[in-house]
Amino acid sequence: MPLENGRAGDLLLRATLRSSALATSLLLLAILVGTVATIALPATLAAAVDEALAGRTGHATWVFLLTLAVLTAAETCSDLAEPWTAAANTARLSQRLVRHTLALGLPGSRRFGTGDLVARLVAAAPEAGGAAAALGYAAVQTAASVAALVALALIDPAPALVVLAGAPVGLIAVRLFVRRASQAAADYQLAQADLLARLLDALAGLRTIRAAAGADREIARVLRPLPDLDRAGRALWADQRTVLWRTALLLPVLQIGTLAVAGTEAATGRVTPGELLAAVGYTTLALGFLGSAQSLLAFARARAGAARLAEVLNTPAMPPGSRELPDGPGDLLFDEVTVRIDGATVLDRVSCRVPAGATVALVGPSGSGKSTLAALAGRLIDPDEGRVLLDGVPLTEIRLGRLRRAVTYAPPRPALLGDTLADALAYTDPPAPGPQDVRTAALDAQADAFIRRLPDGYDTPLRGLRLSGGQIQRLGLARAIARGGRLIILDDATSSLDTATEARIDSAVRRALPDRTRLVVAHRAATAAQADLVAWLDAGRLRALAPHRILREDPGYRALFADSCGPPGEPDRPRPSGTAPGPAVTPPAVDAPAADAPAEVLAAEAPAAP
Repeated sequence: MPLENGRAGDLLLRATLRSSALATSLLLLAILVGTVATIALPATLAAAVDEALAGRTGHATWVFLLTLAVLTAAETCSDLAEPWTAAANTARLSQRLVRHTLALGLPGSRRFGTGDLVARLVAAAPEAGGAAAALGYAAVQTAASVAALVALALIDPAPALVVLAGAPVGLIAVRLFVRRASQAAADYQLAQADLLARLLDALAGLRTIRAAAGADREIARVLRPLPDLDRAGRALWADQRTVLWRTALLLPVLQIGTLAVAGTEAATGRVTPGELLAAVGYTTLALGFLGSAQSLLAFARARAGAARLAEVLNTPAMPPGSRELPDGPGDLLFDEVTVRIDGATVLDRVSCRVPAGATVALVGPSGSGKSTLAALAGRLIDPDEGRVLLDGVPLTEIRLGRLRRAVTYAPPRPALLGDTLADALAYTDPPAPGPQDVRTAALDAQADAFIRRLPDGYDTPLRGLRLSGGQIQRLGLARAIARGGRLIILDDATSSLDTATEARIDSAVRRALPDRTRLVVAHRAATAAQADLVAWLDAGRLRALAPHRILREDPGYRALFADSCGPPGEPDRPRPSGTAPGPAVTPPAVDAPAADAPAEVLAAEAPAAP
């Protein structure tokens, strides 16, 4: 994992442990008490044995039994606290990841694929959530080894020297294991994320795969990361196997050595039989750091998971803004906006004004920047340069909740969210539209008829519901009508509808939301003809801003459509990019017109194309 992500991951783990201080403290306390009892157990056992061999009656046996009871209780508590802490930390990290992913918006979805984000959520977050237990066990095991070594030296320095002589070999083996296992764990998570991303892509394109009979080819593509996954997994197990056989050989050698030395001391009477028994127990505890490899491996995997989470969490989200949006008619202004995506300029210094209450159609060949301009207007993305203003206030400065209530965005493929159709139509910031408002909006969007034909009508569950593309778009339009707002953005929101249905919906929207500013991505000449103004985009530049009846005189504009730019009702479609352009129409730029000015005046007063 990159160094900066590793450091960021460590900071994330620290913050997570601090935020779950109570659960983490209880877990560490249980581990600590259990460790103290473990260290005390050989000494109390030695005292009880010496007492029994001497034929004395005392409290040593009861102290030993009490120590054993405390150890059992502490281990039980740690067994319960460990999954509780891990679950709480995993939930906290998952919530942060989901919240920040949604805050990243469209730029985040372009940088991190869906499969990658899902893998981070279902794999990296649980790994990082287990960091508290892994770190606690590793730290306490190390401390216990030191304490046991000190106790062994107090009984007899000779066996303690034997342990110290072999300890460096074990330390080197554990250190190498942790270093190699950390990289293998990170590689495994990356390969796992790649595999999941490919699988989700295949599921999304299942219809295309089956239609093209490409199942075998797609299976090979999806499973392409398997060798990397296998390689990382085998490396992880190989490292683990290596450290286990090395420590498995070292541990009995040192135990035999200390037992021989301590036995010699017992034979000379320098240590008692009970102390000899304690020396054997403390030798095992002193070598306990060799068994910390598993805990260190778990911590390494937690660090790798935290680094992958930190990569997303440290990606800057769109600043939310803090200003309130004052009441206004919905005047929208693009001021020299430039957008770059993956190094390519999608919009290049575009300036235009959408007058309050007017409808402006965005027209242009594929890739000209129409949807990007619409996304700017809804602040789904921010420009790399320039500003977008609504009623004189930059969108980046408006409080996000207030902006979302003022601007309604209908995408070409609306997502239906909620449990039922009614939930999907009322999906908005509170206060949500009431049932009657939802039904009225569905009527306006020509969706009420097919909704009522469903078994449960508006209460039909979304899970398992199959709808056509046109039906889904009508539901998206109904949701937009129910939400309202001073600015309505329709980003190719009627592309799956026939021309007659689109015309009826347009008339209904105008009646339901009168005097609202509308920005419409248009692919039909009929749609452009019904707009007050048409913004003609070409290769990311604003080529012209004028009414359709003026632009249709331009051969380049007419060439955008498959047939002719005839009257409303003709199902014209745009031609591919690359058609020879005609002369641009560039109306002069003057001050903003009145909201109720006729279309001809608006065209004359629109700003010039750059």
